[in-house]
Amino acid sequence: MTNKPESLYIHIPFCDHICKYCDFTKLFYFEKYEKEYLDSLITEIEHYHINRVKTLYFGGGTPTSLSDEGFERILSFATQYLEDDYEFTVEANVENLTESKLSIMKKCGVNRISIGVQSTNDKLLKEIGRNHSFEDVRRVVSLAKAQGFDNINIDLIYGFKHQSARQLKKDLKNFIELDIDHISIYSLIVEKGSIFYSQGVKEQSEGASRRFYEIILKTLRKNGYERYEISNFARNKKYSRHNMTYWKNREYYGCGLGASGFVSGNRYTNTKSLTEYNKHNFVKESEKVSNKDSLEYYLITNFRMEQGFSREEFKQKFGQDFAEMFKDKINKFLLSNLLVITPDRVKLNDDGLLLMDFVILKLI
Repeated sequence: MTNKPESLYIHIPFCDHICKYCDFTKLFYFEKYEKEYLDSLITEIEHYHINRVKTLYFGGGTPTSLSDEGFERILSFATQYLEDDYEFTVEANVENLTESKLSIMKKCGVNRISIGVQSTNDKLLKEIGRNHSFEDVRRVVSLAKAQGFDNINIDLIYGFKHQSARQLKKDLKNFIELDIDHISIYSLIVEKGSIFYSQGVKEQSEGASRRFYEIILKTLRKNGYERYEISNFARNKKYSRHNMTYWKNREYYGCGLGASGFVSGNRYTNTKSLTEYNKHNFVKESEKVSNKDSLEYYLITNFRMEQGFSREEFKQKFGQDFAEMFKDKINKFLLSNLLVITPDRVKLNDDGLLLMDFVILKLI
């Protein structure tokens, strides 16, 4: 019998507003949709006969856009699946992270909050469709700390049109002054389905994006943040245990509208149609992962980690040592020092991480 996944992702698609860069599965929140969706969501979760999980993650959309009643209902339902030593994360937007929502989270055992901040520049926040100011961010972070939350993540997006290096450095300074232990950084990618895409907004050039990333890496390291994954920095070892499930290519349950999961060797994606979802036609696409795909997924995910992956684990999974399997392809990466192989591990260095897609393409 195969081991069951130890992580559960739950998607809440509702939002109070739609950000211009977002292409995730989302819907404007209307109270009339809430109960039927949560009924369907609970049915889907129960369908998997989950025993216990070590990590539970509510993402969106915006989980905190739910009514207090709906929010407490789905959080309290999900807590039954948590092991004793767990990480329970809820994503939140600044404008609806209220004292009552924080109280509900504390009551339901949430021990990690991820707040969508994106920028500390009020003008830029308005341009990208965010409905908060940086003063609002300071207020909700203080509220969360006052309620006893000491594992808080904030998101930063960089590479917006007309954004200067000076503005980026100001964002970083403001983020650091919030005195939280985890920061996630994302380069703006204009995806099909986003408002920015329909408006013809362009991304930063590759060179400019690399310079911005190097500023972020240097600044956060200087201020005590460890990069443990290409887009994630932590102090005090407060890594995202749930997201490490993805980066280590481990299986997980994914429930909710448009959610993806990886269970029993199958990767699946749920329907994005609320009508179909509420008819309990949950899964839209599913594929059995082949050995070749499994190797590709493993490299794409594990190479994102600062420490790379264990040679012993790789050999156990794929029946051959990494250095032996790729002996005809790795010399140029070793000579240029993009790839580092020790007796125990395989990883990319700083430059290698920036060229990760190129390295993987040449390997596979």
